[in-house]
Amino acid sequence: MRAPTIRDVADRAGVSKSLVSLVLRGSDQVRAEKRDAVLKAVRELGYRPNAAARSLSERRTRTIGVLLNDLRNPWYVDLLDGLNSLLSASGLHMLLADARLNRRVGRDLAGPFLDLRADGLVVVGTLPDPAALDAVAARIPVVVAGAREPVPTGVDVVANDDGRGARLVTEHLIGLGHRTIAHLAGYGAVGELRRAGFESVMRERGLAERAPVEPCDMTEEGGYRATVRLLSRPDRPTAVFAVNDIACVGALSAAEELGLSVPRDLSLVGYDNTSISRLRHLWLTTVDHAGHEVGRRAARCLLDRLERPGGEGRLHLTAPTLEVRGTSGPPVVPGTVRG
Repeated sequence: MRAPTIRDVADRAGVSKSLVSLVLRGSDQVRAEKRDAVLKAVRELGYRPNAAARSLSERRTRTIGVLLNDLRNPWYVDLLDGLNSLLSASGLHMLLADARLNRRVGRDLAGPFLDLRADGLVVVGTLPDPAALDAVAARIPVVVAGAREPVPTGVDVVANDDGRGARLVTEHLIGLGHRTIAHLAGYGAVGELRRAGFESVMRERGLAERAPVEPCDMTEEGGYRATVRLLSRPDRPTAVFAVNDIACVGALSAAEELGLSVPRDLSLVGYDNTSISRLRHLWLTTVDHAGHEVGRRAARCLLDRLERPGGEGRLHLTAPTLEVRGTSGPPVVPGTVRG
C-alpha cells in the first residue's frame, strides 16, 4: 500500500492542500472546525509529513546536532535530559555523535552535522581541539555545555561554577576537622578550575603544605590508582576530594582494598552528583553539578541564537550545591574510638 499524501488528507478533510499545510505548521489562522477536520484525517490515514520536502521548503531540518565528548560519562544523562526537554518542546530533534569514537576512526568531529544540514550544534563536554569548531560556528549556531575551554567568537558556553563547587567541598572537609586533604586532579579547563578552587581554600586556611595532588584520567581505574599512590605516602591524607564521581568510586575501591573504612578512616567526596553517587551502597558525598539545568540553559541559548543569529558569545554559569551523604565525616583522633 502506498503511503498517504497531503492530497489524501485534503480530500478526506474536504479542504485544500495549502490549508492542510497551515494546520501542520501550527498556524493560528485556521478556523477550529477546519483544523479539527484536518487532524482527524491525519489520524485516520496515518499520514506523516515528508520531512525532506518540508526541510527544502522551510530551509531548515529541525534537527540539532549534539556532539558528546564521551558517551560513558553518566553526568551527561542529566544534561541531555534537560537539553532534549526544551528542544523537543520547540519541535526540534537531537542527532547524537560520540566525539571519542570519531577521533578513534579519524573522522571530522563536527563536519557530519553540516553534511546533514543540522540547524545548530551543542557540544557537550571538553573537546581536545576546540579549534575544530571554528568552521562549524561560522555556518550554524553553536553552544558548548559543561566545558570551559576557549571557544570561537559567537559561541555561548553554559557550565557549572567549578571553582565555587571545589571550594564548597574543601570548606566542608576542613569544617569536619580534616587538615591533610588530597585532591585527585583531572584534565582540561574544568579539571584546572576544580583544582584551583581546592588549592585556594587550602592556602587561605594555611594548609597548602598539607594538600597533596595526584593527577588522574577521571576514570574509575585512574581514581583507584591515584588513591593507592596517595595512601602509600607517609603523610597519608584523612580526606580525598576527587575531580568527579567516577574517580571517587575508584578511590572508594582503593580504600576498601587497603582495609580502610569510609568515612571512619578516610573521607571521600566526588563531583557531579551522578546517578552513581546516589546508589545506596555507595552514597557518595558530592557536588551537584546541576546537569539538567545546564542542559536546559544550553537549549535556551541555542533557541535564542536560531531566532537572533550573531552577537558575541556569553558565559552562563549555574550555581553548585554540596550533597552531603555517607562518605564524609570527621577524622578519627588517634587513640579514640568512634561510637
